[in-house]
Amino acid sequence: MNQCAFAAGGNAGLRPIRYQNGVLSLLDQRKLPSEEVWNDYTDYLAVAEAIRSMVVRGAPAIGITAAFGACLGARDIQAEDSHDFAEAFEKICDELNATRPTAVNLAWALDRMKRLMRANLNQPPANLKIGLEYEAMAIFEEDLRINMAMGQLGQKLIADQARVLTHCNAGALATGGYGTALGVVRAAVNAGKQITVLADETRPFLQGARLTAWELQRDQIPVTLICDNMAGYLMHLGGVDCVIVGADRVAANGDVANKIGTYSVAVLAREHNIPFYVAAPLSTIDMSLKDGSEIPIEQRDSREVSHIADHQLSPEGVGFFNPAFDITPARFITAIITERGIVEGDLAAGLRQLAGKGS
Repeated sequence: MNQCAFAAGGNAGLRPIRYQNGVLSLLDQRKLPSEEVWNDYTDYLAVAEAIRSMVVRGAPAIGITAAFGACLGARDIQAEDSHDFAEAFEKICDELNATRPTAVNLAWALDRMKRLMRANLNQPPANLKIGLEYEAMAIFEEDLRINMAMGQLGQKLIADQARVLTHCNAGALATGGYGTALGVVRAAVNAGKQITVLADETRPFLQGARLTAWELQRDQIPVTLICDNMAGYLMHLGGVDCVIVGADRVAANGDVANKIGTYSVAVLAREHNIPFYVAAPLSTIDMSLKDGSEIPIEQRDSREVSHIADHQLSPEGVGFFNPAFDITPARFITAIITERGIVEGDLAAGLRQLAGKGS
């Protein structure tokens, strides 16, 4: 394969994914904020496990990682015939796609890789491998531009001096760089606005406490960490001006799958007449699903609830329920921010219009 270094250009700031000389490097998000550890990957099965075990997480970042995993798998296919190569490549993509079911960017990125492969079956496998590598790099680079475009559009919704509540991590760490929800915050700060972020800790994996607080502090954006169960009282005290979150999948009617606990925040925001915004690229919108009831919800290991790191919190033998995501109904959402525009009011109609523009 073509040997190259790639980390995407632009004013990216933190980049949690690197690709150089056929090696994929991922910032291990399980170890933050205590350690900044980079893991290197050269085969697709290891990449699949990195996605499954949340070395990398966040819908756009998962999609990018899967695309690079697919090109690493393609590199190792021993086939002289393009059709034999295609059969092996489809299986690799299927294995990567099975790692996490909720984030649609995973399937979206792999479908894009498969489409390129299928469109070039007249080429020998050596050429297909090069083309797939460049397609993965294109997905990576485009993500940064998309996030910055969302940020510029979305920051217009954020007032100067706003106190912005967010749940989970939808920042640079969840993408190729810059972020979706936190990209909007970054764009508002870059526009000269004084913004304070209120970060929910986000149990059980603590993405807010470990990741959002870490990257905002790194960028010198004021951040206050709160426990998940403090959000309602803070709203009651008048301490929240708006809520902005990311998304792992958006159904055609505007229902949103995001990290578990998002639904509760949306209900509280509606009760207190606080705008609730979702920042998501068009690749996260799944027009094939009529509403949120059709979005698959990943169930994760009970140890994420029973333990923090190696410390056990709960008694032996107790039962657990650990869905990674929940569904926020469209009626609770003030606006969905995408790279092509902001959808307000009739979310279903607005998403159809945007999907038509992107087709």
